[in-house]
Amino acid sequence: MAEGDWRLDRIGSAHHGRNPTVLRRLGTGFAVVGDRQFLPGYSVLLTDDPAVTRLSDLPRPRRAAYLCDLERLAEAVERACARLDPAFRRVNIEILGNTDPYLHAHIWPRYDWEPDDRVRLPVWLYEEECWRGERYALAPRHDALRAAIGEELDRLGAARAPA
Repeated sequence: MAEGDWRLDRIGSAHHGRNPTVLRRLGTGFAVVGDRQFLPGYSVLLTDDPAVTRLSDLPRPRRAAYLCDLERLAEAVERACARLDPAFRRVNIEILGNTDPYLHAHIWPRYDWEPDDRVRLPVWLYEEECWRGERYALAPRHDALRAAIGEELDRLGAARAPA
């Protein structure tokens, strides 16, 4: 990654309008599409405060609002993926925090077309090609999917301010 690369500061670049993965600004963070799309529709909810490293860092009302935003993004991914791929099965939601130090949650669509040896396992067990290869890199071919998730977020009221 080059210096000045938005990926070095995903949250700051989202605040400044330079993060190209941002789908929508939500009440407590940013709904972004994942850099890797081996499971089409993979999205992430980034906190809007890089100093927040875990869910328990947030005061209870803001914590509840973050979880509400997470549920909204997960439902938007579910609706969009189900509409675009009849083999859509479900979404998995994870808050891990093992690599990036700021609070973020992963929304992983799961499909019936996944290999039998992978479909019931965590996505983290997919082969290295899925995580590093160009075949699955976010690209213009994902624009319709991105638009569909954004439209679903709008239908679900993504622009509402947190309570």
